[in-house]
Amino acid sequence: MERARPKPLGHERKTWDRDRAATSRPRSSDGVAAASIQCTQTGPRIARARGVLLGGLALTGAVLLTGCDSAVGIPDDSAPRVTARDTTPPPTVPITVPPGTSALPPVPADAPPVGAVPGLPAAAAAVQRWATDLASDTVAESQAKCWTIAPRNVADMYENQQAILTALAQPGTSTQDMAVWKSRTTTVAVDRAAVDSGYACPRVAVAGADIEYNDADARHTVRRYLARLVGAPLDPADKEGAYPLICKASPATWDPTGTGRPVPAPLADNQGMLTGTTKFADQEIRSEQLRTNYLAVLVPVTDSSGVTQTRTFTLLSGPDGYCIGDVSP
Repeated sequence: MERARPKPLGHERKTWDRDRAATSRPRSSDGVAAASIQCTQTGPRIARARGVLLGGLALTGAVLLTGCDSAVGIPDDSAPRVTARDTTPPPTVPITVPPGTSALPPVPADAPPVGAVPGLPAAAAAVQRWATDLASDTVAESQAKCWTIAPRNVADMYENQQAILTALAQPGTSTQDMAVWKSRTTTVAVDRAAVDSGYACPRVAVAGADIEYNDADARHTVRRYLARLVGAPLDPADKEGAYPLICKASPATWDPTGTGRPVPAPLADNQGMLTGTTKFADQEIRSEQLRTNYLAVLVPVTDSSGVTQTRTFTLLSGPDGYCIGDVSP
């Protein structure tokens, strides 16, 4: 999988419209059912490069992305702070086929065709389970089942269902990191961890473009990490051993300031940095581009003493998306 590539910004006024697929859905403080908001931001415009449906959204300098992320699990300012209780998916969004569990049904006989992947025989069935749900699920249901992907990106990527199904019907190929299906117009890819779960939610791009990760993915990574800490993971299967969110200590690749002398990611050697966290302000998560491949995510975090501090999470983009390498006050 190609690394996520931050993209340069233009300089026009940008209006952030309501998430088309999330409108009229109930607002949820856990971000599974996306809140519907509209806000206007004056300043740099986020550019979508090379026609990628999931463009690698990036920022220049100290420009921040703030409360316009409702569909990424960041509700508006009227929503309550996120706690262990708040992060439980609402009963109105049933997860009928929970990814990452052993209770997966057989592939239905009328499931959409998915091309076999040489060397990765489980890939077709894992994607077929997801493809079977694609046409019948609401956006909120898709977001709940595909909890590893930022909800806003789920709504955007899965909008053109026919294009996705046409690509999946083609013979698949595999790389070290993923399984890929391509049509004349569309590329669909799933990573190997998703295949192993038995229910594979893919990422989608236009043909010829890279599968990329954006700032919404980075913020969602931090949200998942904090949701685990407060005892309310987005899915029971969302554990570090199965779905790593922390950058590995080895090989040493951590160099956010560009010194040319990478070191092990600090969080990998001290994973108890935020032990005692009781809640976090999901609706206040914001992000800032640092340098190529590095992004900072800022979020107010409350400890067991009731003290709230804005913590800065530094993330590195890589073949499997973003990982968290450090946390600072």
